[in-house]
This record gives sequence, C-alpha cells and structure tokens, in this order.
Amino acid sequence: MSDWLIFFGLLIGAYLFGSIPLAYLLAKWIRGIDLREYGSGNVGFTNVAAWTSKWLALPVLIFDVGKGVLAVFVSRWLGFSLPLQGLVGIAAVAGHNWPIFLNFNAGRGLLTTIGVVLALVPKAAGVLILISFVGIPFHLLSLTSLVCVFMVTLISWFSTVPPFDWLIGASLGSERLAMTLVFLVLWLVTAIRRITVPPSSLSKTVSPSRLVINRLLFDRDIQDREAWLHRTPGREKPIQ
Repeated sequence: MSDWLIFFGLLIGAYLFGSIPLAYLLAKWIRGIDLREYGSGNVGFTNVAAWTSKWLALPVLIFDVGKGVLAVFVSRWLGFSLPLQGLVGIAAVAGHNWPIFLNFNAGRGLLTTIGVVLALVPKAAGVLILISFVGIPFHLLSLTSLVCVFMVTLISWFSTVPPFDWLIGASLGSERLAMTLVFLVLWLVTAIRRITVPPSSLSKTVSPSRLVINRLLFDRDIQDREAWLHRTPGREKPIQ
C-alpha cells in the first residue's frame, strides 16, 4: 500500500474519530438533555460542565484533547513528516467541529486544537495555554485562547529566531512555511466554526456585523454572557 493511500486513510480515520461527540453522548445518556438546546449550544467541555457536572466534564476534556494528540501521534508513528502530521490533526479538529454523527453541527474544536498543538510543539503549547488562562477571571477565555492559537502561527514562522526556536523545540528549516500554514489553517478552522454556527433566535436581536464580532471574539451571539449561558429550550428556540 502506498504512503499516500495510508495518509488518505489517516485523514478519514482522524475525521471520524474527531466526530465522536462524547460531550453530547454523556449529557444525553446521563442527564437526558441535548446539549445543542442548552446554554451556549456548544457540544463540548464548557457546556457539559455548565449543564451536567464538572466531574462529567472531566472525561470530555481528556477525550477532546486526546483526539488531537492521538491523530498527530499515530501519523508520527507511521513516519509522516511534521506538516503531514499537522494535516491529520486538522482533520480531527474538523471532525469535532462538523461531525458526521451530529449532522455536521457540534463543538468549537478548541480542546482538540490544543491537543494538536501540544503534540506538534509541546513547549509553545504549554506557554500559550498558561497565557490564555489570563482571560479566565475576566470571562475572556474564548478571546485569549483564539489569540494564542494565532500566536502559534507567528512563533512557527519566526522559529529561526530566539526565543521562538526554544518554544518550537528547534528550527523548522525547510518545513517552516508548511508548518506556519498548518497552524494558520488550525486558527482559521476555529474562527470559521465560531462565525458559522447555526443561528439562534437571539442572533436576530443584533446586527450582522455585531453578531460576527460577538461570535469571533466571545463565542456567543449576544454580549450578555449570563443570558447566553443560561438559555433553555423553554426560553429559547432549540438550535437546529
């Protein structure tokens, strides 16, 4: 079997594995709710923690990060180059964001993206995760995490310059451009997913430009965080 057939199989496998919606399944099995109809509508860690329990959210966190880590590690074990490992990781993120098992509407892919970056450049990922935590007290984690994902793109491009070479682990050499593009695509997948989530009834209360800004920066349709996070089917039309 040729390497390209194996690689194509990896892409499909990573997408399908990324499509497994553990957050949705646990909430449905244990609490009997459809996460897409509650809170942020996000099929992911934060919405599970808000509407079920933090203990139930823990395996979701581990699993969603693990999707990205495993996708990269398997492709590395099979001997593929760093940029190709990144592409397999992107397939896992795409599966999480647009899963075939939930009509292509689920999470935002941030944890799976973190898993991909951790597997590719662990030092840079560790530093940027710590930086993104600055947003937690101000309820700006969505914004700081998005900025940090983009920072990986810049770090990879300047990987020949200290201290960025230390963060990346080594100079990327001839792979620098390819890896920069990989990280840029990871950022774009996150940003595009935020902007293009299905509309809610609350999205009709703001202008289209404001809606894009709210979604991109804060990962919600409206500025009122509490009203967004505490939506229920009785107060808000379920997300289709």
